[in-house]
Amino acid sequence: MKVRFHLPGFASHFRFNLVFTEVMKAYPEFFREGVEIASFYDSFPQSIWNGGRVREGGYADRSFIKTVIEAFNSRNIPLRFTFTNPCLEKKHLSDKFCNMVMAMANNGFNEVIINSPVLEEYIRRNYPKYKLTSSTCKRITDPERLREELEKDYSIVVLDYDLNNKFDILETLPHKEKLEILVNACCTPNCTRRVSHYDAIGQQQIAYANHVRKYPEAAFDAGRYNIRLPEDCPATSRDIFSIKELSTHVSPDAIWNRYVPMGFNQFKIEGRTLNIFNLLETYIYYMVKPEKSEYARYILLNNMLSNNVLTLNE
Repeated sequence: MKVRFHLPGFASHFRFNLVFTEVMKAYPEFFREGVEIASFYDSFPQSIWNGGRVREGGYADRSFIKTVIEAFNSRNIPLRFTFTNPCLEKKHLSDKFCNMVMAMANNGFNEVIINSPVLEEYIRRNYPKYKLTSSTCKRITDPERLREELEKDYSIVVLDYDLNNKFDILETLPHKEKLEILVNACCTPNCTRRVSHYDAIGQQQIAYANHVRKYPEAAFDAGRYNIRLPEDCPATSRDIFSIKELSTHVSPDAIWNRYVPMGFNQFKIEGRTLNIFNLLETYIYYMVKPEKSEYARYILLNNMLSNNVLTLNE
């Protein structure tokens, strides 16, 4: 039995994810049955194609990009680029930075999460080695449309999380092995602003990418570009504990006792912009055996605080 987790932040949480990967290798007895890392997903900060979450935080140079690609690929873990910006136009396809990243990671092993038809056609034509994932940002909630999406040439289709616990629908779907379930969604279920929120995020990502190219030393202010994300969105303050109250939440018990027996084995944990303590608790909650959680937490934190990547036997 394989229970495959797609984890956030190959760049934003690079060191933590690297340590977590090595702890999994060194202490397999800590982890629930069948757990494996299927991919790490993210984008580098100035990626104009990025969507879903705004990725700010400076400028990633070629050296860092190469380090990230080699660190995870050498451990047999693919990167999945979150190129899900819904606001892209043809003029954005020639972006030098995103094309450089695609060329550097174009080894037939890495993947792209896609949303925009314009970008999808471009990647299929210019970078055919990449496996493509259909993004949850598409907001496909109609069962028939979802079935059609599962028949298309995608390696994975990420389920809209409003359908997470609609078992009457899930049971009837084909290709359950390629359907990815986002288990810890922080968004309010059935939120009517989700599409407009994704659009605002996409616009802000474009503005940020352009800003950091022109003014690499100047702080970015979205307000200067007339971009406003929803200020009253409760999702921004939800943590691992509060999301458990949402109807879209999928618990570890449900994963192993219901979803996996039904044929699902792809699960996504969101958290590219979570603080490290929230992410730590989320990983432990989903992937570590409850009776091993305290020791696993100690080992992970001990290694995060050390000067070396690993001090596993201390």
